Amino acid sequence: MAIKDPPNGVKDTNGTRPLAPEGSLASFKNLYQGPHDSNAKWTWLDKEPEDVAEAAENEETAQHALITRLQNPTTPARTLAEILKDYPGLHCGLKRLEFEAPFSPFVHRWPELLEFRARKDLDAVTAEHIELLYDVLKAELKDVIKTLEDYVHHGIVTFDHVWTIYQPGSTIYSDSHNGTHGAYRLRSGAYVETRCGKAYQLTVEAIDWNGNQFGRSVESIQLWEFLGTTRILGLSAFPLSFHPHEDKVKEVLIHRGKKFEELAGCHYKAYDGFAISWDKEGKEVPYTCNGRVIVDSDSFRRFSPRFFRKIEPLAAKEGVRGPECAPERPNIEEPGVTKHVFGQQAKTERLRLTEEHHLTCLPRVRGYSLKKKQWLLFYLEQIKDIKFNQNAFGSLALPEDQKELILSFAESQAMNHNTFDDVISGKAKGHITLLSGPPGVGKTLTAESVAEHMRAPLFMMSAGDLGINPDVESKLINILEMIAKWNAVLLLDECDVFLEARSTHDLERNKLVSIFLRVLEYYEGLLFLTTNRVDNIDAAFQSRIHISMAYPDLTTESRRHIWENFLGGLGVRQEWKSQDLDDLAKVELNGRQIKNVLKSAALLSSRKQDRLGRKYVDMVLAIERRRPGVAEGF
Repeated sequence: MAIKDPPNGVKDTNGTRPLAPEGSLASFKNLYQGPHDSNAKWTWLDKEPEDVAEAAENEETAQHALITRLQNPTTPARTLAEILKDYPGLHCGLKRLEFEAPFSPFVHRWPELLEFRARKDLDAVTAEHIELLYDVLKAELKDVIKTLEDYVHHGIVTFDHVWTIYQPGSTIYSDSHNGTHGAYRLRSGAYVETRCGKAYQLTVEAIDWNGNQFGRSVESIQLWEFLGTTRILGLSAFPLSFHPHEDKVKEVLIHRGKKFEELAGCHYKAYDGFAISWDKEGKEVPYTCNGRVIVDSDSFRRFSPRFFRKIEPLAAKEGVRGPECAPERPNIEEPGVTKHVFGQQAKTERLRLTEEHHLTCLPRVRGYSLKKKQWLLFYLEQIKDIKFNQNAFGSLALPEDQKELILSFAESQAMNHNTFDDVISGKAKGHITLLSGPPGVGKTLTAESVAEHMRAPLFMMSAGDLGINPDVESKLINILEMIAKWNAVLLLDECDVFLEARSTHDLERNKLVSIFLRVLEYYEGLLFLTTNRVDNIDAAFQSRIHISMAYPDLTTESRRHIWENFLGGLGVRQEWKSQDLDDLAKVELNGRQIKNVLKSAALLSSRKQDRLGRKYVDMVLAIERRRPGVAEGF
């Protein structure tokens, strides 16, 4: 079926009788497809062809350098522009529109056609043309339209007619796609054959953030073949207009989309729930994750081994230019669109999303789990603000002068007040603190408490994160670059493996130490090293340490302080006397052992449905004393 713009009045092929303007008669004419010419172009004939008819455009007309087709300003094709507005794949400004069965655009826009046909302000010619189009389509589509209306009325559909309810450009709702509910904009739908069977494939788009800009990511949703009829609301994805609580769903999704926009950039957050990881074949799998995370699509794209799907950037006219979102933490930068002008970074205003964009934002963001040390996809609903421990540093069992010294270095580094530099610019601008002493005296806790006090991420690195293969240097550089971007505190716990004195017989260890010496020379952040073998550290690294603190064995007073701190943070029913703590402080335990004993005692009291008290701690200590190799005084 072709709909044409009529030119001005012309004469018939014999030049004797004037013809009506092309396409202006309120009638229709059947044309038959004839054989194609040498250029594989079909000709259209008045009657069923018995032989090949001469096409209207032939070699004679091809001689002319310019062929003009005149048209009137008011045309049937222009009236279709209102009915088929924004329908993907159609441009109603063309002088000739062709449609093939099953005439999907008219099936999807049938209500709009009926509404346009019922208008009272149409001129006579337009009304006749629309009526003609309606009559033709009604004859062609009567079964499909009736079936569609029947299905919509009863809320069911068959697989063969499932295409009728999916109008390109509409909003699709899915509560089973990628593990959560969400809305997507439908681009197209088509029946496909796969190795798993026949399916109707929806190509949808959603708003995504790639670390630098917002855009559209495209993915597919499969509706697998089913027999008979099924409920529309039971499909894995269906038009949002069918949802019984459409307005409420829109409200929830728009609110979530605003959170998606707020998390564009780099953010330090808390997470508790299921996230998404990948198996060896690259398929998504649920992954339990809790603790502190970094939401950062840019670093995910640069450092994660996972494939990062490209997005189609939003056009400038689609969004709103406005001021940048204020960063929630001063020590993690909130990037806008960053451009480089003559080698200098220049920030521009970020494109702000509209509510229409918020509705179809992705339900997940990319980031890094500091506890699991993995790149994951985090669900927006599970991302929370961090509740920082305000007394973390004060609870350390350290002399006050040591606390003040550590804090002065940490805060100076965080505020970029460190103006000292090496002879070579950029060298030795970081701050390295070495904490040495026996296990369980608070070395690791010191670094954790400093990070908590600064409200900065803590990145704990071990030899297992790097290995000893040839990629160790690039891995280390990547980690340090990530840490610098996040303004994180770096902790090398039990650093002996990295910085042990070099020898003539262990070349691999020597290589690792040399790499650390070279790379950390240019590290500009805050670094804590902990060790219980301070004498084994390479002499070249000793000179790079800014401050070294030795932690002695715990005293009775410091052990009592640790007991009090742990008991205060347990959050269970307790029953203690002051004398109980005095007695327990005399037992020669380190901080880690005190924590483990209390944890076991709390579990025991919980099982007995009783208050945590001295008797349960004594029970655990009695069991521990029977272990082989336990030191005297335990």
